[in-house]
Amino acid sequence: MWGGARVAVVIPAYREERLLPTTLRGLPAWVDEVVVVDDASDDGTRAAALACAGGVGGAHTRLHVLTLPRNGGVGRAILTGYAEAARLGAAVAVVVGADAQMDPGEMGRLLSALDAGADYVKGERFSHPEVRARMPAARYWGGRALSLLTGLVAGLPALTDAQCGYTALRLSLLSALPVDALYPRYGFPNDLLLRLSEAGARVATVPVTPIYGSEVSKLSIPRVILPILWILARGAARRLRRGGRGAGAARA
Repeated sequence: MWGGARVAVVIPAYREERLLPTTLRGLPAWVDEVVVVDDASDDGTRAAALACAGGVGGAHTRLHVLTLPRNGGVGRAILTGYAEAARLGAAVAVVVGADAQMDPGEMGRLLSALDAGADYVKGERFSHPEVRARMPAARYWGGRALSLLTGLVAGLPALTDAQCGYTALRLSLLSALPVDALYPRYGFPNDLLLRLSEAGARVATVPVTPIYGSEVSKLSIPRVILPILWILARGAARRLRRGGRGAGAARA
């Protein structure tokens, strides 16, 4: 638990049999539930998760492994994890990538921002002093540009890292979101930010460490940019229809 609230970690996983065990073993002992959502991987991702059942978090941490019948995208996997976390009684869900790119020791920063009044917290990598050396150039400049555009459309001027997957959400917010309409693949973080802003949610960002190691990126930049631009255009049209109103982002 964190501050009396039950905390679930949601881990979307696709072809992550190699790094998923590292991610699971590194989770804090105070996490109550861990939900791994295997997005129809064609490798040993599910087996790797199940093999870690006895080595996740503390004595009271429970591991749940869900496998989707067909590949639906990272957004669909996260939403499936959110629904399962809520069913298990968690009040807060922290999304952690399966590829060991997020420092589990920084999870408390995200939860502290929720304690301070935020509804949704995103990790922010660009203020890290070594970000230019650690982050591949295409990801750095692409992330900068997409963050600027997403912040403008969402009415979140303080947003600087729209694509970071290290997040924390009050699960009560799910009832205010059009869950079935959210984009299910790599544009999911952008669409979720737009929808949260439209719902009046309080969005905060906290600095986290950019971590890149031996993992192989599955991200195809050309294939991702056009869907995200479409998501932003759709969000801009909704914003114009409601008179430009949106929530404000606060830096925690």
